[in-house]
Amino acid sequence: MTEYVFLDGEYIESDKATIPVRTHAFLYGTGVFEGIRAYYNPDEDQMYIFRMKEHYERLLRSSKVMWMRSPHTLDEYCKITVDLLRKNEYRQNAYIRPTLYKSSIKVGPALYDNKDSFLLFSTPLNEYYTEDKGLNVCVSNWRRNSDNAIPPSVKVTGAYANASLIKTDAHYAGFDDAIVLNEAGQVSEGSAMNLCFVQNGKLITTNTTDDILVGVTRNTVLELAKYLGIETVERAVDRSEVYVFDEVFCCGTGAQIMPIIAVDHRVIGCGGTGPITKQIQNLYYDVVKGKVKEFKHWCTPVYDR
Repeated sequence: MTEYVFLDGEYIESDKATIPVRTHAFLYGTGVFEGIRAYYNPDEDQMYIFRMKEHYERLLRSSKVMWMRSPHTLDEYCKITVDLLRKNEYRQNAYIRPTLYKSSIKVGPALYDNKDSFLLFSTPLNEYYTEDKGLNVCVSNWRRNSDNAIPPSVKVTGAYANASLIKTDAHYAGFDDAIVLNEAGQVSEGSAMNLCFVQNGKLITTNTTDDILVGVTRNTVLELAKYLGIETVERAVDRSEVYVFDEVFCCGTGAQIMPIIAVDHRVIGCGGTGPITKQIQNLYYDVVKGKVKEFKHWCTPVYDR
């Protein structure tokens, strides 16, 4: 089956989509992007794009920081995305990657006098992690890049070299992933996902000012916790606290809701998926497939029914 992408204003076959080797974003990492999931509900024969609007709102915020003029409006981005998925005719879960990038053919890092282009592709995707029992992670020796260097709240393509180093070193040390501290030595997030903790029945997550990407899935978790009657709090978290929390899990578009069962070889809680993590996880997988009417507004249908 032919797969399509959207590039420079038109839908083209994916194997014909190219950018020049001297494209500024390729040379300097000057792009901003989003990761969006679409979930297939076989009972309805429907694809639902999860929280698409919120992702594009963040893309537009990121573009402002990076001196970009968006070539499309919020509504146009949403329509382009739905149309692309219709053309690709998925009947399985999919990942969607919109990228705004500096596309001038020039040498030099400056963002001014530099054209802005838009690329959107999608691909089938099920689980980001293959380990369904939970993750065994370490605390990384690398620090999260700070707001005064490359802001983590902005999804800059070049900034993900930080995540690449964190994830790769954790892998070669025998771990599934890593927890990252900020320059102040407090917990920030995972390599490319936010973190949540449970203590005495209360859900805890790090502050938005702790050098994190303010995740759409993180917000979803907080909203689902409130719906379930679980008390939530956002606060600074110390490294040593992580070892003694009752439950730890990570969340993100790629990771979804994934329990962390050990940190630095210290078993977390019961060493498996904790009860609150499981509650949120189960509800999340129903919500993203449009099965919970209270959250159906987060799900954009792809196919006309």
